[in-house]
Amino acid sequence: MSQDNFAAVLAMIGIVIIVSSLLSGAVERTGLPQVAIFLLLGAVLGPAGLGLVDITLESPALEVIATLGLVLVLFSDAIGVDIGEIRQQRWLAALILGPGTLLPATLTALAAWLLLGLHPAAAGILGAALASTDPVLLRTFIRHPSIPASAKAALRVESGMNDVILLPIVVLCMLALRAGQAAPVWEITRRAVGLFLLGPMLGVFAGWVAITLLDQVRRRVGVRRDYESLYALGVALTSYAAAEAVGGSGFLAAFASGLVIAALDVELCDCFLDYGEASAEMFLLLTFVAFGAGLIWTGFRVAGDWRVLLLAAVALAGRTVVLFTVLRGSVVDERDRRLIASFGPRGLSSLLLVLLPVFAGIPGADRLFEITCFVVLLSVVLHGGGIALYLRRHGGAAIAAPVPGARPDARGPDPGTMRPAPVAARAGAEEDAPVPERISIGEMQALRQAGEPVIVADVRTERSYRDDLNMAAGAIRLPPDDAVRLAREKRLDQHATLVLYCA
Repeated sequence: MSQDNFAAVLAMIGIVIIVSSLLSGAVERTGLPQVAIFLLLGAVLGPAGLGLVDITLESPALEVIATLGLVLVLFSDAIGVDIGEIRQQRWLAALILGPGTLLPATLTALAAWLLLGLHPAAAGILGAALASTDPVLLRTFIRHPSIPASAKAALRVESGMNDVILLPIVVLCMLALRAGQAAPVWEITRRAVGLFLLGPMLGVFAGWVAITLLDQVRRRVGVRRDYESLYALGVALTSYAAAEAVGGSGFLAAFASGLVIAALDVELCDCFLDYGEASAEMFLLLTFVAFGAGLIWTGFRVAGDWRVLLLAAVALAGRTVVLFTVLRGSVVDERDRRLIASFGPRGLSSLLLVLLPVFAGIPGADRLFEITCFVVLLSVVLHGGGIALYLRRHGGAAIAAPVPGARPDARGPDPGTMRPAPVAARAGAEEDAPVPERISIGEMQALRQAGEPVIVADVRTERSYRDDLNMAAGAIRLPPDDAVRLAREKRLDQHATLVLYCA
């Protein structure tokens, strides 16, 4: 890589970090489609703009970016899975990941076969890729307080786990196309074993070893919380590399290791969601910039074909029709069914899945990529715009609405029954003040009896809060990732004693 190209890559990374940081608050509040912003940023940096970045399907960097992107998508999806929530919503999860995922993929594949005359296996790749729901586009929507709990749960499960259902379909279809090229039977068998056995098994083993090792080090010397999130990213990359080294699926290994961590080590999950998720999301946004620099706009090459337009309509509308029908037999009410069925954006996951046959050298894969790019662009406009309009219409709920799942008139546990050892800090303390100390329940009550202003804030992570929606009576909810903005909007007394509890 030349010095100029290296400087351009560093500039692109720096711009992504700066822009994403500055826009993070606006995106959370307004629901602006962040993906669209970074695709346009890529267009500005690409050949049609400043000419700083030029990435094509033949670029060596593309495979590295796409591979890391898919690993991070699968690992982030898995480690963000709330096992308890899935147990409680197991029928909903089964409907979403079963017919809710496979039927849209089948309908799209059938349309691709009939309309475009594709090989059935190639149509299967396209159907699976276009059935993937993008977690990046959905993140702001799912976090919004006005979204009902059942809709959040369904969309979290779908965007977090349907990739692992669709990835094997893509790989099996690639094997079928290789078989048509007279590939040895032993090679196809080896790849199938690696996909379904070696990859997941090595991922589970790597996750278990990582958790065991971390637990030992925690007990003896301790581990900084921010470094635990980096540790989780290291587990993802190591799992991928180990599985690929022995002929397994590194992608499924990364997912399996994340799932093991989600099931066995909630603390590491929370550390990743607090710190590591931001790093992973930053890289995914960088991937969108890379696609926006030129690749994704190749989708317009097929925009004039009425058959592709019809296929896009099937791919985008099929999921809505299927889910609204399938969920009729569930406990989800009609309003929630409409929300779940209406918002299923296609994005980075679809692009990364359809790139797998491109990297494998499958003939005709570049056309599959162009069609996927076109559908993703339509989805960014339709779904991203729809999400922004919905959140703008319900924008006041982000400030005025009660805590999700809590009834405004319901009393939580009395402060006297709160878990011991909350943390107290003086809101207006000077920079050289001592480290905030622990305060007992009795000390807090004594402050109140003496007439001192005391604010009790629930600063549990979102995962911990979902596990137990009860709050202390009179407490306010301040999620740690948005505490400063909410504190300002609620005009909290800066001279009050702030009692924080996070257990």
